[in-house]
Order: sequence, then structure tokens, then C-alpha cells
Amino acid sequence: MDIDSLRSFLAIVDTGSFTRAAAQIHRTQSAISMQIKKLEEELGNPLFDRDKRPLTVSLAGQRLVSHARRLVASHDEALDAFKREDNARPIRIGCPDDYAESLLPELLEAFRQQLGNVTFNVLCASSVRLRQRLDSGDLDLAIVTRAPDSDEGWLLKHDKGVWVCGNDPTLVERRPLPLALFDKSCKFHTTALDGLGKFGIDVDLVAFTTSASTLVGLVRSQQALSAMATGSVPPDLKVLSGANLPPLPAIDIVIVSATHSHPMITPSVISSISHQFTASQTKIA
Repeated sequence: MDIDSLRSFLAIVDTGSFTRAAAQIHRTQSAISMQIKKLEEELGNPLFDRDKRPLTVSLAGQRLVSHARRLVASHDEALDAFKREDNARPIRIGCPDDYAESLLPELLEAFRQQLGNVTFNVLCASSVRLRQRLDSGDLDLAIVTRAPDSDEGWLLKHDKGVWVCGNDPTLVERRPLPLALFDKSCKFHTTALDGLGKFGIDVDLVAFTTSASTLVGLVRSQQALSAMATGSVPPDLKVLSGANLPPLPAIDIVIVSATHSHPMITPSVISSISHQFTASQTKIA
């Protein structure tokens, strides 16, 4: 029997709900439903009576509970014996370039306050590439921007997009409008271009890139305007408020853990740091 499926089964038993179990183990409800279905097919018996409210564990499910707890405990104990030796390796974390200066230092400090003097190996790339590196096992953690209808990861910060310029705010009146944007995987890229098209504003796309320093350099030298998250705007750039430009979307910045992460990166550690960040943001607001 698959250990992760047994872990999901126990989470449902302990919470009495597929929905709450999914939230606690940070999987989608459909994913844990598939795990339970495979367990039931393997055992040849239903594990829950889904017709009853609240959700009821079947007789076969009741028999499985004690076995599942022993199997999961033995599995974790065996892994822990090997992982103790792995604690010393660097924690591999990915971060989009535009958060590397504004958000990442604070996050690494929070981890080191909890875990001690650990070392981080930092990779900067787009959210799309970071998810790929998580899936391939090349990263332990990643800071990404999630979709608005997603429950992915643990929330760090609510933010929103803004238009920015250098020392010459009259650049916004130039036509075609010179723009420098993050690459096409960035939420602001498509939104900015689509919005300007609907406003009837012709665009001169000077450059698109994954490099925040490149964007800042182009804006600072007054070659282009750009769109970026509020928290990523350097102090010397100006946020264009009141300009006749389309609105940019709100975003959620989250931290995602790999399925098989660094042994020191546990759900309780990430949850604690998420709470620390969101509580801090609430106080500021």
C-alpha cells in the first residue's frame, strides 16, 4: 500500500472530511479522492460510507486505521534515521527574480530563525520554471505567484500590479507607449498588453525578460515604462497613479514545498512562517 495514500486516509479519518484533510496535507480534494479510490480497489472494500453525513468510516476502514498508523509510523521512523545525515545539505530554494531583493531576504531570515544556521542554495527563475524544478526534485522550496482560484502552497503576501516609470512621468504620454515587461509567463505581461490594446494605446515593446534588474535598468534610464508588483518597486522608481492606463491584477505570493523536500522543511515550519508573514502584512494594512 502506498504510504502517501495511507497518510491521506488517516487525515480524512482524523478530520472527518475530505475537504479539511485536503487543506491540512496541502493536496487537492480530487487528488486524495483518487488515492482513496486506489486503496479501496487494492483492498477490495470501501473505506468510507459516503452516503452518510457526517462522513463515516466503514468496517473495513476501521480495520485499516491501526495498520495504517503503524505502517506510516514505521515508514517515518526509517526515513528519519537516514535523513538525519541529510540535514546538513543546503536547502534548495527557488525565487522569481523580482522577489529576490524585496521578499527573499526576509524569508531566509525567518527560516534561519526557526532552523538555525542552515545554508540556502538559491535559484532565480520564473514561477513556471520553478514549478518544473520542484516537480523534478531539483528544488526543496519555491516562491511563486499562484492563480487566483488556486489553493497552491502557503500564502506569504497579497500584492498587486502597478505601472512604474523613471524620473520622467511624461513618458506615459508617448505613442507608441514604450514598455519593458517580464516574460510571457508573468501575469502582468499579458494583462498589460491586453489592457493597453483595449484602451486603444499602441505599444512599443522594448524588451521582455525574466530579469528584474534588466527591467529596472530600462525604466530607470527612461527607455520604457513597466508593470510589476508593488513590493518589487525600487525606491527611486515612481508608481504611476491616476494615469490613463489599464488596471493591473492583484496577486498572491506563496511558498510551495516539493513532495520530497529537505528533511528540515516540514509542514509545521512552513505553516509557521506563512502565519508570520500574513500576520505582519495584516498589521501593516
